[in-house]
Amino acid sequence: MTAMLSTHTLEVPGAALAYDVRGPLPPADGRPPLLMVGQPMDAGGFGTLAGLVADRTVVTYDPRGLARSERTDGRTDHDPEQQADDLHRLIGSLGAGPVDLFASSGGAVTALALVAAHPGDVRTLVAHEPPVLGVLPDAERAFAGERAFLAAYQRSGFGAGMAGFLAFTSWQGEFPDSFEVPDPASFGLPAEDDGARDDPLLSGASAPVTGFRPDVEALTAASTRVVVAAGTESRGTVTWRTSEALAALLGQELTVFPSHHGGFLGGEHGYAGQPEAFAARLREVLGEG
Repeated sequence: MTAMLSTHTLEVPGAALAYDVRGPLPPADGRPPLLMVGQPMDAGGFGTLAGLVADRTVVTYDPRGLARSERTDGRTDHDPEQQADDLHRLIGSLGAGPVDLFASSGGAVTALALVAAHPGDVRTLVAHEPPVLGVLPDAERAFAGERAFLAAYQRSGFGAGMAGFLAFTSWQGEFPDSFEVPDPASFGLPAEDDGARDDPLLSGASAPVTGFRPDVEALTAASTRVVVAAGTESRGTVTWRTSEALAALLGQELTVFPSHHGGFLGGEHGYAGQPEAFAARLREVLGEG
């Protein structure tokens, strides 16, 4: 079954948000819309997963400043609280009541900010691998490692910065006192500097995401059912560890999904996961399995 897709634009303060709706609004079966959110990934990364849950009305969007969502606020940073306000407005515009929300990576950080501020917007949140470094026991060393690969990008460009990012995100266990950025060649990356300094992962624009501290008191008091999740192949890496630490702070066990950080991906972004198994697990966690 293929759901009909329609594309819309929502004007919010300082931006025009592009979003896509697959299926009817309000949903014909009475279930909430299923909103899928990433960051810095845009709506394009959810095509496979949306197709695997095509019996649900699925909504995806491009966060402000990414892909089709143009911003006019003069900013370049990705602020979870600002993006949470965007999501609050988007959910309100759907006119279908609270949503179920699957949120990945930086999108999961935005979703945590949304639920803390507007718990009535979301019935169930599945927050998959939020990179909230501040909850780690080695948070200071983690932030130092992040600063190291951000500095490498500013100094030497994409290859150096991405090599540092890949080494950082694949590091097993607690970070050392001194995190060394590897040679780009070790990851098959170019050493040449193309001069660009606007990559959303490497420019520092996403520093407010990794620096965001979830409001544990507000999240535990919320009417929203909050599920913190991570992919089994991420075990021991920084986003597994942030997820595990956050789940503990919320008094819950970490919920394990198949595959890796992008386990829901099919052909998108060249880093396929196990989308069929991931979709089945998502249904189970949402109470449909």
